[in-house]
Amino acid sequence: MRAVIQRVDEARVIVDSEVIGSINKGLLVLLAIGNFDLLEDVNWLVRKIINLRIFPNEKNLPHYSLKDISGSILVVPQFTLYADLSQGRRPSYFEAAKPDQARKMFDELIMLLKINNNIVVQTGRFQAHMKVYSCNDGPVTFLLDSKDR
Repeated sequence: MRAVIQRVDEARVIVDSEVIGSINKGLLVLLAIGNFDLLEDVNWLVRKIINLRIFPNEKNLPHYSLKDISGSILVVPQFTLYADLSQGRRPSYFEAAKPDQARKMFDELIMLLKINNNIVVQTGRFQAHMKVYSCNDGPVTFLLDSKDR
């Protein structure tokens, strides 16, 4: 699994001119699921996202996690994080999971975020054209890949 994680003051996702997910202070997570990702990848990513200490303390040093600040999370599916751009001019998505597999793992990740952590979780929509707006705080942006753990 690959995730781009941004610390945000606010973020929202729009489909067909309708806001379908919106958060204030918290994390925007752009998420891609790969062909060979397993449930252990989902569990690892959930723990990592929830416990990353990237929110500043009173000295403006990264000290607090999403749970510590009672922040929210907006998770947006984005299979393009698995694009292979090494050949030619058109991306290849060979490593990205097929939609049915990806949707199941996405749903599992969302469920684990919600039930174990008592935080507000909003999402984008699978296989929809989305517009994602965010106010990146810092800016603070990280790239996680469960294969690198």
